[in-house]
Amino acid sequence: MLRFDTDYQRLYEQFSWGLPDNFNIGRALSERWAKQTPDAPAIVFKGNNGVVQNVSFSQLDRMANRFANYLTSIGVRRGDRVALVLPQIPQTAALHIAIYKMGAIAVPMAMLFGADGLSYRFENSGAKAVIFTPPSRDKIFDAKKGNDGLDLILSIGACDQMSDIERQSATCSDVFETLDTKLDDPALMIYTSGTTGPPKGALHGHRVLLGHLPGVQFAHEFFPQDGDMMWTPADWAWAGGLLNVMMPALYFGKPVVAHKFDKFDAKQAWDLLAELPIRNVFIPPTALKIMRLETPDNIADKVFLRTIFSGGEAVGAQLQSWAKDKLGLHINEVYGQTECNLVLESCDKLRVLKHGAIGKPVPGAIVGIVDDEGNELDVGASGNIVVKRPHPVMFLEYWGNPQATKDKYVGDWLMTGDQGFVDSEGYFHFVGRDDDIITSSGYRIGPGEIEDCLLGHEAVKLVAVVGKPDELRTEIVVAFVVLADGVEASAELADDIQQHVRNKLSAHEYPRQVIFKSALPMTTTGKIIRRVLREAF
Repeated sequence: MLRFDTDYQRLYEQFSWGLPDNFNIGRALSERWAKQTPDAPAIVFKGNNGVVQNVSFSQLDRMANRFANYLTSIGVRRGDRVALVLPQIPQTAALHIAIYKMGAIAVPMAMLFGADGLSYRFENSGAKAVIFTPPSRDKIFDAKKGNDGLDLILSIGACDQMSDIERQSATCSDVFETLDTKLDDPALMIYTSGTTGPPKGALHGHRVLLGHLPGVQFAHEFFPQDGDMMWTPADWAWAGGLLNVMMPALYFGKPVVAHKFDKFDAKQAWDLLAELPIRNVFIPPTALKIMRLETPDNIADKVFLRTIFSGGEAVGAQLQSWAKDKLGLHINEVYGQTECNLVLESCDKLRVLKHGAIGKPVPGAIVGIVDDEGNELDVGASGNIVVKRPHPVMFLEYWGNPQATKDKYVGDWLMTGDQGFVDSEGYFHFVGRDDDIITSSGYRIGPGEIEDCLLGHEAVKLVAVVGKPDELRTEIVVAFVVLADGVEASAELADDIQQHVRNKLSAHEYPRQVIFKSALPMTTTGKIIRRVLREAF
């Protein structure tokens, strides 16, 4: 935990982890607070009907314990993977806590995913159970087809042919004996897209929460302060929503706001910020850009914000200028990835700010710039952005993929896959990616899964997916398509191809532009040269 200081260098040099041998995320999020401050609000939930409901720490812990007892009674055991396809609702937080208390492994999956995206993740993770809300029923059924290992299909709320976990757990005891877990015991798996092949499951130990805390405190300027309350529009299935917001808020005994947007809407976001005393937000740059376009008059007098942090793509000078002018705040930029999050940041309170730079290493993180062999480079020289192990925020492994895990490291350096340099003042600058990851609206999207989905369309013979620069979203997904013999290109076919990905894979991964080509650039070994396609933009 960071102690308050006014000097970054002193804070960085004097920081030490002091980690315990045993740590359980579930115990840390609700159980200890249910004993210390039972009536304090944990979740402030605003439903789609506009009603605001406070869920106290004692209520949250009892709900989690009932879920844990019920899941235990139907056969979920330590180490079992439990998929969660859930929105921002109190039950989602309670289920995470329950799974960690049991020693099982939570596998959050975005509600945006279609049947194919879910099916792959169910199969690859070996999920024993999936828990969802009724709107996802049909795609859950489709995704389960042919998967005999997915034994338990559970819904929150009444849903045909599914067991309602809330109703079933209502009669269970609200007392549960939390398992003692070690720092490296598996707790959480979040799928991250790669440049080639299918997505990989980044497996984290219980220590991942502790590893996030300095970054959360740094970007939120010594969080927690009196009156702090967190919110993010980001899905709690993503690291940004789960590990940057929901978990840290509860860990520090502060309330987190839960509210599900059907689709992000700037007016609704401003209304929420004006209605509830939200002081700390994580909002991706694309959402901030949309909010900037619809900024209400005198907004600084209507909201309660103390800190804003943002990441996943560049914040940029225009957003910073807007935030200072309209909100009186600097947007603290953060950098990391699912495998190793929140390691470089800015912090207005400490004057760790520089135009064009990400920021400096968060206390506890050793970040460097190296060549491909792991040799550290001189100031100003561009190379690989790397993080030195051990660090509690780092993932344990890619699930079932030891080679990919090994390839993520060069010596003790975790290779982020990003290029950058460090200047003479110690600020890190992002230059670009050395892979084909697409950054769109804060999401990191790998082309492999989209290409695989598109090849399932009867009209598609060959396809390559790349990112195209976009002012609002950073990049948009573009598909270059070679059509099957005898098929003619048309606007209607392009729309059908887009909808194929939207329905089968995910709404945030569909190609916003489809370009028909007679052939794609390839190497002599038959690999598509995406760089050539990107250069066309």
